[in-house]
Amino acid sequence: MSSSLSPRAKLALYGVLLVLAVPFVFPTWWMVTSSVKPVSQIFAFPPALWPTDVSFAAYRDVFTLQPFAQQYWNSAYIAAVVTVGTLAVSSLAGYAFARIRFRGQNGLFLLVLLGLLIPSEVTIVPLFQMFNQLGLIDTHWPLILVPIFGAPSVLATFIMRQFFLALPGELEEAARVDGLGRFATFWRIALPLARPALGAVAIFTFLHSWNLYLEPIVFLSTPEKFTLPQALTQFVDAYGGPMWNVQLSAASLTAIPVLIVFVIAQRQFIEGLAHTGLKG
Repeated sequence: MSSSLSPRAKLALYGVLLVLAVPFVFPTWWMVTSSVKPVSQIFAFPPALWPTDVSFAAYRDVFTLQPFAQQYWNSAYIAAVVTVGTLAVSSLAGYAFARIRFRGQNGLFLLVLLGLLIPSEVTIVPLFQMFNQLGLIDTHWPLILVPIFGAPSVLATFIMRQFFLALPGELEEAARVDGLGRFATFWRIALPLARPALGAVAIFTFLHSWNLYLEPIVFLSTPEKFTLPQALTQFVDAYGGPMWNVQLSAASLTAIPVLIVFVIAQRQFIEGLAHTGLKG
């Protein structure tokens, strides 16, 4: 559609999009620039778009006030493991619901989708009791297992099922003629074609795990085992007040992996959303 627009219309369109982007970009810009400002300038009104007195001392304090590097690694590897685990579980479950016919299939899938309607606050107490009996409190296992087999995996399964339903059945018929079994057909034919859906699931899952807050404060108590959302709340002064410049510096560092993941998988993310719901 944009190729049919005149240069003047394109310029007007880009101008409108630029204006609409300001409310979304400005908070991030304010966070990054305020992280290098003195505390007295952070809440100045009107807010300054450019810092006049740049200082990176707050970034140094982020790593000296608590084990932020270890906490950063904790969030990174947990998010990576959860993403890979969710991709494995949701792709297999989504393919099964889309291609394998069995009695009660639709009812079972509806029962799985009901998991999206249960708030995490409802299940947090029984989950704590279960992991406590298993001796896994103050470990990272609850932060890995709960997302892989919880609501994020349910949403991922729905996305993968919808994508596999949209794939032509002739591809699998040709694979069976060539002698491929069910799993080989999934691994060699269906899964490589599902890259857009996998990209969308990867972004959703990574963001959910990276931003997880309730579960860490329930299951973790050792600072060296904290994840970043929990660690951000620990930057306080001697009176319990927030250290704004240090918190903003830590938040700026926290946003970097999210931007990297989205830039890498943005095309697959958009294509995955476009394919979801084509057939069902």
